Amino acid sequence: MKIIGCDFHPSFQQIAMVDTDTGEQTEKKLTRAEAVQFYSQLQGPVLVGMEACGNTLWFERLLAQLGHELWLGDAGKIRALEVRKQKTDRRDAELLLQLLLEKRFPRIWVPSPEQRDLRQLLLHRHKLVGMRRQVKNQLQHLALNQGVQQKHKLWTAAGRKLLEELALTGWTAQRREELLLLLDDLGPRIGKLDQAVREAAEKDRVAQRLQTHPGVGPITALAYSLTLGEVGRFAHSRQVVSYLGLNPAEHSSGGRQRL
Repeated sequence: MKIIGCDFHPSFQQIAMVDTDTGEQTEKKLTRAEAVQFYSQLQGPVLVGMEACGNTLWFERLLAQLGHELWLGDAGKIRALEVRKQKTDRRDAELLLQLLLEKRFPRIWVPSPEQRDLRQLLLHRHKLVGMRRQVKNQLQHLALNQGVQQKHKLWTAAGRKLLEELALTGWTAQRREELLLLLDDLGPRIGKLDQAVREAAEKDRVAQRLQTHPGVGPITALAYSLTLGEVGRFAHSRQVVSYLGLNPAEHSSGGRQRL
């Protein structure tokens, strides 16, 4: 079996490999093209361990297609297991290999490709909703400058008519027109994403269960399900609270206590 510690970077990889059958050890620095060729030539069981980081989807897909096993490790725990403070790509790869061989590699749970894709759906919707909010805030500002204060009523049919009839000129008028166009474009796009979220939530057993709680809709339920993943990986509820960042915190100074 070949075991590889991989220090991954967007433009290259530093690897440390050992063949447990022959004892042969290898160290290499690979570009992306070289990495594709290198892993494609490996025969037999292959285990690759690397720190969890971003921009690795192409690499994960490559190893899956080749039938190699990939373990992603907790970056903070891996760094804590390094005795010396000296940090180089070569030493990082050697540390990863050592942890794999000693069965101390802090492996983390990784969502499936389907779960990752649904996360992108929620993220895309979230970004578009944020863009729509920014557009609405700008239109509210234009209306307030003209003495029109309608708050949420500005988004009714009557409010839209008030926006279109504002006595604006020049670039201010052009800004209003383009913001209204953006608002009209974002609405249907977000509506399609909302429908996709509802359909995905209907197929998710956990999301369906969560929606039986008053106030929980498909977006919150699906996001919760996709974020937690396999709930069995948590030993108790306190770990779930900590994982979601919902545990209480204290910021106190002197005689002042802030919870």
